[in-house]
Order: sequence, then structure tokens, then C-alpha cells
Amino acid sequence: RTLAHLSGISVPTIQRMEASPDNVRSVVSSLMKVLEALDKAGLEIIGEGATSSGGGRGVRFKESSK
Repeated sequence: RTLAHLSGISVPTIQRMEASPDNVRSVVSSLMKVLEALDKAGLEIIGEGATSSGGGRGVRFKESSK
């Protein structure tokens, strides 16, 4: 619900994205809104092959630029 609110897209759309088994299926504008909301919340997407102590794709807090 929070992500839907922050991104301006519906809860069912977020639920469909979350239910995607591999690649997220959605229209590009909805995906971009989710990515922008995560970015504004201080999160970054860990892509396939990116450095991650957990060893896989996911989301993490951005490093502080202090």
C-alpha cells in the first residue's frame, strides 16, 4: 500500500508486479514510477551481477553521501 501511494499507481498493479515469477511485467510508465518512488525513499535496485554481500538481486538502502 505504501509503495502504491508513493508511486501513484494502484495496489492491484503493485500486486501483479510482485507476483511476476521472473521479470516484472508491467507498462514502462508504471515501472518507472515505482523506480522513482524507491529512489526518493533512499533505496537502490541491485541488478543481476552487481556487487551485493547477499549474493543476488534485490533492493538496498543507498549509501549516505555525507
